[in-house]
Amino acid sequence: MSRYAAMFERLGGEGAFGAFMMLGDPDLETSAGVLHQAVDAGADMIEVGIPFSDPVADGPVIQAAAQRALAAGVRVGDCLDLIAALRSHHTDVPIGILTYANIVAARTGFMRDAAEAGADSLLIADVPSLEADPFARKMEQGGIEPVLIAAANTPDATVQRIARLSKAYIYCVSRAGITGTHAGGHFDSRLIGRLQAAGAPPAVFGFGISKPEHVRSAVSAGARGVICGSAIVEKVGLGEDVTELIRSLKAATRERLGAAMN
Repeated sequence: MSRYAAMFERLGGEGAFGAFMMLGDPDLETSAGVLHQAVDAGADMIEVGIPFSDPVADGPVIQAAAQRALAAGVRVGDCLDLIAALRSHHTDVPIGILTYANIVAARTGFMRDAAEAGADSLLIADVPSLEADPFARKMEQGGIEPVLIAAANTPDATVQRIARLSKAYIYCVSRAGITGTHAGGHFDSRLIGRLQAAGAPPAVFGFGISKPEHVRSAVSAGARGVICGSAIVEKVGLGEDVTELIRSLKAATRERLGAAMN
């Protein structure tokens, strides 16, 4: 059983909380500490970015984090070392990479190296589902679970393809555009239903998750989890502790389960 499957099974009716951080931001030592801090604060899964110069899906907060990491000299090998260090301390927590095709293509054996470092999944944000087949095959050959993106306006035929190719979970975007806390999302239960009908792995909402009410809305719509990125990355950039933010967002994932038990 994969770490993601084991996590969802363990959580049962409780939503999974994923914390996203940019690796190497603002430097390697700080980044390593924040990764461990996120797990200790209650994150069920960790999603990490590899700094890239042209992150088309990312808003200004995450773009700035990537630039800080690149300015500090952080490279792909350093990022894999950070993942390996996190894995050595947290053997059961799923670790996913969200990055871009140039990063993957520029390093021969990227999938193998990521798996050996301890990563469980890979989402390549700028690869559309029509072009994802060869990437997904290489991921699975290398021991990595593919993750694809779905949205409320994704056509049914594309939903079917995404469901077939994805393994760890489906990354559901809650709004059009880029990452960030600048606009709230819409958590479409119909999208969840369409994915489930297509036999997709668990649906996890991202983009615009920054408050407990966002988490509650996503879980109420039927999502198995949420991922918060920009709100966490912003705190890291300001040198602030992320513990209370993560604890509050994680606590909101339990509210549906608590209501069902009362």
